[in-house]
Amino acid sequence: MTANADAPFRTVIEPFRIHSVEPLRMTTADYRRGKVQEAAYNLFQLHADDVLIDLLTDSGTGAMSRDQWAAIQHGDESYAGSPSYFIFRDAVRELFPYEHVIPTHQGRAAERILFQALAGPGKVIPSNTHFDTTRANIEFTGAEALDLVIAEGRDPAALHPFKGNMDLDALETLLRERGSDIPCVMMTITNNSGGGQPVSLENLHAVSEIAHRHGKPLFLDACRFAENAWFIREREAGHGTRDVPDIIREVAALADGMTMSAKKDPMGNIGGWLALNDNEIAAKCRNLLILTEGFPTYGGLAGRDLEALAQGLKEVVSHDFLRYRIRSTAYVADALEALGMPCIKPAGGHAVYIDAKALLPHIPPLQFPGQALAVALYEHGGIRSCEIGSAMFGKHPDGSESPAAMELVRLAIPRRTYTQSHMDYVIEVAERVMAIKDSLPGYRIVAEPPQLRHFTAEFAPIA
Repeated sequence: MTANADAPFRTVIEPFRIHSVEPLRMTTADYRRGKVQEAAYNLFQLHADDVLIDLLTDSGTGAMSRDQWAAIQHGDESYAGSPSYFIFRDAVRELFPYEHVIPTHQGRAAERILFQALAGPGKVIPSNTHFDTTRANIEFTGAEALDLVIAEGRDPAALHPFKGNMDLDALETLLRERGSDIPCVMMTITNNSGGGQPVSLENLHAVSEIAHRHGKPLFLDACRFAENAWFIREREAGHGTRDVPDIIREVAALADGMTMSAKKDPMGNIGGWLALNDNEIAAKCRNLLILTEGFPTYGGLAGRDLEALAQGLKEVVSHDFLRYRIRSTAYVADALEALGMPCIKPAGGHAVYIDAKALLPHIPPLQFPGQALAVALYEHGGIRSCEIGSAMFGKHPDGSESPAAMELVRLAIPRRTYTQSHMDYVIEVAERVMAIKDSLPGYRIVAEPPQLRHFTAEFAPIA
């Protein structure tokens, strides 16, 4: 029998080859125990040289392509009206056809500017789930950040293809009861705090209709827009043959603007933007940009950064890349589940989320089981991960504490950076931690800042 030359192979290979490498520093468990103690058990405070596999974030940590490095050489550093800005602007508009494209040095700057222009005391901004910097920038203005994700999105074990979806009934009720307090509606794609879970096109259409019927603009927190589009193509009926850029343009047309951390799907090591159609809001945002970021045609970025992002926007919509990206994440999640380590199901796009609450039931939520697991993964294998639980979200603006909706540890996988053998090592470290999980201690916070405490808080183990 003749083999089918076009039949898919079981192995999904990296759609690139390695052009340049950087060394990793091997360390011992005793050394790492000392270093994490020096860092007050906060993995953000570790020196990166003391980390073997860095899965703290996928933000700005990916490898740029040869064509992005070539674009950097093309960058023009004129203060105003740089040709690099117009190349960047046109690349953004190719996917997100908004009138005003305002570059910023990263996503949280776009958030700060937008919410300084729209939010304030007494305001409420609903989303499927706000991420940490989004929530902090909203709350810093005195407004309330409200999460309205569907019930399945709050259950790590629930199987649902689009666990990032907005609860439409809850949104309708909120707009009906408090519409005068709501300046806009946000949608995060993919839903990072909820496990990198996608939002369906059907849900986006419905959210857009509800928001606009109530006279409210819809903004996208679109950091992982390409991954979300791939999930729509793979999981939502009627879209399986569509090109990813076509899906992205349909998503963009449903909204009135967006914030972007270009350190995620646009493949940059730095950068972001705010894009919108409203002339009055755009004028206010540009004035705020000039105060703190820079002139509107560079917004805190070098011309070379703008050109690298323009090229990254072309590369991220590759079907070959997205197929590899999403499958690589699922590979790790499947392996951890096989070990008995519970993860959010189904696997998200950019990261694997371990359910630390289910794994470590002996540690109460306000003793931070996610932090305990993250510290153990570092001590035993040099893996740096990120707690997304009560350490990140348990402190409220009034100073009170309550458990977060979920206690997670995120293994965020940088783009085009690690190979399958690196991921196999991560799985092996997880297996070693599983063997001692019942002996892991909880943690307490001994010092913390007033906002975004997880970045700089100091922890201590509870005996």
